Amino acid sequence: MDAVRECEAAAVRLLASREHSRHELLQKLRQRCECDSESLAQILDKLQEMGYLDDARYAAAFIRSSVARGRGEQRITYELREHGVSDTIAAQALADAEVDWFALAKDQRIKKFGREIPADYKERARQSRFLAGRGFYTDSIKAAFQNDPDE
Repeated sequence: MDAVRECEAAAVRLLASREHSRHELLQKLRQRCECDSESLAQILDKLQEMGYLDDARYAAAFIRSSVARGRGEQRITYELREHGVSDTIAAQALADAEVDWFALAKDQRIKKFGREIPADYKERARQSRFLAGRGFYTDSIKAAFQNDPDE
C-alpha cells in the first residue's frame, strides 16, 4: 500500500508542475514507481475524477504553447496523438483554440525569410518546405505567400 501512496504523490507532484495527458503521466509513473498496472490505472482514474488530470485541458495548454512556438495545425495534431490524446479531444481543442492558421503561417514565413514574397520558384519551394516542416497544411502555406490588400 505504501508504494501506491508514493506513486499517487509522485503523480500529484508531476501534475503540479504542468499539465500532462493521461498517457504521458502513465509513462512517467511507470518509470518512477513500483506499482502494478491496475494500481496505476486506479490512481489515474482518481486523479481524473478529482479534476487534476484532464486530457482536454492538457490539449488546450499544449496548443497554446505550440502556437506560441509557431507550429502548424498538422504538427500539433500529430504531437497530441503522440502524447496519447484522442483525435476527438484534439480536434475539439483545436477548434476551441480559434487560431488563424493562415496568419500564423504567414507570420512564420516573414519571421524567417522577411516580407518579400519570392518570385523564384526554388526559393518559394524552400520556404514552403520550411512551413510544411512546421506542420502547416497546404492551404495555409499558399496563404502565406499572398499579399495583404492593405500593404
